[in-house]
Amino acid sequence: MTDHFEVHERDGAARLGELRLAEPRTTPALVDDLLDDAGSLWAADREVPEGDPARLTILPHRAFPGGTAAEVRESFAPDHPDVDYPSAAVISSASPADRGTDAHVVSDVQSIVGHGAALVGAVVSVRDAVPADTAVLFSGVATPRNVAVLAYAGVDCFDEARAVVEGTRGRYLTTEGDRRLDDLEELPCACPACRKPRAAFTREDCVDHNRNALAAELATVRQRVREGRLRDYLEGQARHDQWLTAAMRELDAQWGYLEERTPILREADLTAATEDTLRRVEIQRYADRVTTRYRNRFKNPLVLVPCSARKPYSESQSHGQFHDAIRWRAHLVSMTSPIGVVPQELETTYPAQHYDSVVTGRWSEDEKDFVSRVLRRYLERNDYPRIIAHVPDEGYRGIVERVAAELEIEDDVTYTVPRGGHPTDEESLGTLSAALEGELKYSKREREHNTVRAIADYLLGDGAGDALFADVDVRTTSRYPKIQVRDGDDTQLATMVPQYGTLSFTLEGARLWRDSDAPTKRVEIDDFVPHGSVLAPGVVDADAAIRVGDEVLVEGPSALAVGRAEMFGREMAESSRGEAVAVRHVEER
Repeated sequence: MTDHFEVHERDGAARLGELRLAEPRTTPALVDDLLDDAGSLWAADREVPEGDPARLTILPHRAFPGGTAAEVRESFAPDHPDVDYPSAAVISSASPADRGTDAHVVSDVQSIVGHGAALVGAVVSVRDAVPADTAVLFSGVATPRNVAVLAYAGVDCFDEARAVVEGTRGRYLTTEGDRRLDDLEELPCACPACRKPRAAFTREDCVDHNRNALAAELATVRQRVREGRLRDYLEGQARHDQWLTAAMRELDAQWGYLEERTPILREADLTAATEDTLRRVEIQRYADRVTTRYRNRFKNPLVLVPCSARKPYSESQSHGQFHDAIRWRAHLVSMTSPIGVVPQELETTYPAQHYDSVVTGRWSEDEKDFVSRVLRRYLERNDYPRIIAHVPDEGYRGIVERVAAELEIEDDVTYTVPRGGHPTDEESLGTLSAALEGELKYSKREREHNTVRAIADYLLGDGAGDALFADVDVRTTSRYPKIQVRDGDDTQLATMVPQYGTLSFTLEGARLWRDSDAPTKRVEIDDFVPHGSVLAPGVVDADAAIRVGDEVLVEGPSALAVGRAEMFGREMAESSRGEAVAVRHVEER
């Protein structure tokens, strides 16, 4: 718990925070000028410092090098006094523990930076051990090249020590690496230190440049976090160093750590420019939910089609042609990299309409393997009377053939695009329409009801859509994708949010949700009536399944409310500062 650090925005494990000192500092940031080190306890006993509200005081400590035995660390661990000024404690990543301070300085980072798995393991162990609303500080390791990955992993504060040392050694640091100053014929930078002739540029100037480059990279990181696009940046930037690429991939493998901290929706589009995109939490989460929560409710055949550049797919020219041929006689599912498969009901749900991929007409083996696995899991879960693959040769057809062979359903699949043909040419569309001859159309009411239930399944859990509306005579009004959900008395229960493909509940809908058997995402608050937002100090408990952006129920002795989560569940319960829930509707009891 902290009084002097607050998180404002999140992008995966990266946070845009604030060190609440006399002059606040936005993190991730350099904090050299804000630190007071009270000293090591190895040399002598230290008095508890008086502290300064304008600075972050590192309390007396005993630091241990990497590899120190656990029993040694525990035997010599210092007691940290309870102080009322901004403070930090020194801890080891091998045995991290909350010391009740505003920040934690990790003592053994210099022995792990340069090794992807060790770095990620250290950050994850520290983050899991200390409260979510405390800052983590890495000293002596930050460079313009690695600081973005460190921030993405969850580190909040850094110093200039490494940049200064490298500068005094004549190493010129940039975001793509470092060079010997003597090897540079010209300076690839326009910072104040570099605005002089190359011949006059000294090692002292190199130190200033390194500081400037590090500060500039952190400014880029902060802006990327604000935009929700730090990962897009990293997929290109981290490739300048093998260990940074390894660290990013190791972090992707830490599913529980990263998924808990990654919002379920963003305003920014997701850039799918590398095969590392397939490992992103947003992509893996969507694929997992579609194959474990979504349930097809149509009785018609399945038609598999390629994706489109325009999102949502139904607004594209190609999908308009598909719809004209199908005429609501089949269930439409799009195949795409990097998303996998997208049922028509979930085409607006993040990130299905929020990604932009590189189109070359050729699929990599990683893409084929990923989409094949998702399609197989989807077909294993959902039954169809027959399957029509209206897909071109390149990539798509091979995937369908591979999955059909694995599931031994080759005879149940009909291909309506001739070899070498295109899904939107006249012959292909005519074959598709003929393949559905005699199939009954489903109604607008059925389409919209299934869409609402499918979104509820996706957001809340398997079976939520049926459980939520089990005892309700559901009616839908307005036009897709701004569907309003009402009951038999014409009381509005929820609205579909077209920007993100989510459901926004009214108070009546919140009561229905609370009293149903649908999985809930509940926030328990203290005895007060929230107005506008629920702050973290007012949270008594919160479901661990809550993610940033989730629709949540808020209940306390004096109020029932509904709104959107601004923290993940554990963070709500642990934090002493910050907005936990943005409340939309509230009822005083």
